[in-house]
Order: sequence, then C-alpha cells, then structure tokens
Amino acid sequence: MSAPENESAAFTEPPPEPVAAPAPVATPAPAAAPEPAAAPELAADPAPRRLPRAVGIVLATAGLLVVTAASAAVTVAVGKPDGHPAAAPAPRATATAAASTGASATPSATPVPVPTVVPTTPAPASTVKGTVSGGKHEGDLRYFLLPIPAGGESYGPADGMPMNRDDVAEIFGKPDDIDTILNRLGYRDGAVRTYRTADGKAQVTVTLLHFGSTDMASRFVQGYTVKSAEPIDIDGDPGAHGFRQKPKHEAYTGSMTGISSQGDVQYTVDVEVKGTPDAALLSDLMKRQREWLASGG
Repeated sequence: MSAPENESAAFTEPPPEPVAAPAPVATPAPAAAPEPAAAPELAADPAPRRLPRAVGIVLATAGLLVVTAASAAVTVAVGKPDGHPAAAPAPRATATAAASTGASATPSATPVPVPTVVPTTPAPASTVKGTVSGGKHEGDLRYFLLPIPAGGESYGPADGMPMNRDDVAEIFGKPDDIDTILNRLGYRDGAVRTYRTADGKAQVTVTLLHFGSTDMASRFVQGYTVKSAEPIDIDGDPGAHGFRQKPKHEAYTGSMTGISSQGDVQYTVDVEVKGTPDAALLSDLMKRQREWLASGG
C-alpha cells in the first residue's frame, strides 16, 4: 500500500536478526569479567511534518496588474508540549500516638520535607505603541496585531515582526510588478505574527498591511482572492472575504483565510487546524482583529 498523501517519511521495520548456529563444545577457558551492557539507545523524536497548503493568491487592484503566487507551507501544530513538569503533591507524614497514660505521641516515620514552589517570572510587557484616529493608524504597526490569547505561544518575537516591501513581495512570489501595485496604493509598512493556541489545536497568523488611505486599503481587499478554496461567510466583519480549504483526510491539516480592512490597514487572518476548519473560529478572529484596529486597544 502506498504511503498516504502529504506524508514526508515512512518507517520500515528492520528484518529480524538471524538466529546464530550453536557453537561447538570446547574446553572452558577462564571466564572474563562481563562487560556492562550498553544502555539502550533512545529513538529520536520524529521531525515535525509540514503539510503543504497549495493556495494560489490573485490580486487585481482596480484594473491595475494581476499578481499570482503560491503561499508557503505551514507547520501542523497538534498538541501543546508542557515545558514545566507538574509539581508532585506534598507527602503527608503518618504519626502513631502512644495510648499509654503519661506517654507522649511518637511518630512512626520521619516527615518528608515539602519542596518550596518557586514563583514564575511574568512575561515582560510589550513596549510597542500605536494610536488610531479617524481610521488613520500611527506608530508601530505591530501594536495593532490581534493580541495573543491567554496561554498562547508566539512563534518568534512576542510583539510580532515588521514587514518591508521585500517581505510583502515574498507573499506573492516576488513578481516584478508588485512594487507598482504597492506604490499606487501608498504602501507604508506591514507587520505579522504567528501563534499557537493554548490547547495546541490551532495555528493563527495575522498579517497587517498599512496603506495610504482607507480607500486604498479597501481596494486591496476587493482585488484579493484565494484560488482553489471555497468561499465562506465571515460573520461580524462587513466587507470581509473568507476562504476555506478542507483536507483530503481528517488527519491532515485544513486551512481558512479571512481578508478585510479597517481604516487604512488591510488585515489577513490565516488559521491552520487538524481536520475540517470551523468557519466560526475565523469569524471570531476577524471580528476581534477589526475591533482592535478600530479602537487601538
């Protein structure tokens, strides 16, 4: 049976070792001291698999130019590793009292000392700042990235990463005419952050692109579509476009993409989950990102 699609490696069990023929009987020699048995070798953890997400992106901005690209492969995040061992329950010492008159109680065993719990150090507060007024965003664009929910883990810097023109061009496969589109839309800067949810079941990437005006950001959204994906509704975010890719097998990764804008910022939310994604999850993220951009926190 051939290996399932999207699987990057297969494990083949080694053949059983042949049974050695019995050795001939010989005069026993002085027995040498037996060498200590080698410690069993631990099998290395398998490398994380990457499931490709072949999604074509077409951007046609107000009759300007058409850009086609393929998005990068994404890593499946299933299960959240626990980096801190669980604290053992405090042992209880059992004491037996002497029942005789005038005798004091004598413990039958020495109490085991309870380990002291060391308080965890809180994560440093973010120093990036931004302001919004009348749909115009100023300051560090990373400030407007949707905050990571409690227990979530960021891939890379917790504040996210700034994006320059080359980074944006990378999203669309670096076509020669991407600079023309960005120039005509007054592109200023960008920011991106990827995190994993506390339960380890979803990986979320939020991308913000800052344009010259509200109208320019809206035009970018109007010309943005994801090929080879079914359209889905985004509740609570007017003007948003949603797309979903179901996996061929529920053990593989499904994905969703939402595109919209708030003021002069265009935002894209990508969600990767095991199995068929629930559109309600994307709708909630898009709504929260829109509110964050509108209020500035």
